[in-house]
Amino acid sequence: MRVVLQRVNHAAVSIDGETVGQIKKGYLLLVGLAPDDNDDQLDWMVHKIVNLRVFEDENGKLNRALADVAGEILSISQFTLYADVKRGNRPGFSKAAKPEIAEPLYDRFNEKLRAAGVHVETGRFGADMKVELENDGPVTIIYEK
Repeated sequence: MRVVLQRVNHAAVSIDGETVGQIKKGYLLLVGLAPDDNDDQLDWMVHKIVNLRVFEDENGKLNRALADVAGEILSISQFTLYADVKRGNRPGFSKAAKPEIAEPLYDRFNEKLRAAGVHVETGRFGADMKVELENDGPVTIIYEK
């Protein structure tokens, strides 16, 4: 499992010109899944994301977590995080989970984030999406489990 986390002031995702998910302050997550991912990886990732302290406190130190700032999450599935570009110029995606494996994992991941008390918006799995964001900082973290 790979997640690119970006701290944002706001973010939105649209499909065919229609906004299907949007948040204010929080995290934009780009989520890639591998064929052997399971609930252990999902649980670890949820714990890391929910408890990550990258919002400034009153002293300007990165010391506050998502809940401390009433933050939200926009979660976007992105199999291209598993692109293999070692040979040639065209990426291969054989290391990414097939849709029939990835979609239920992605749905469970988002449900686990919600169960942790976070407001989560999403795009649509497998759709051609346009993502708009205002990166804050910028703060970008890459997780892999």
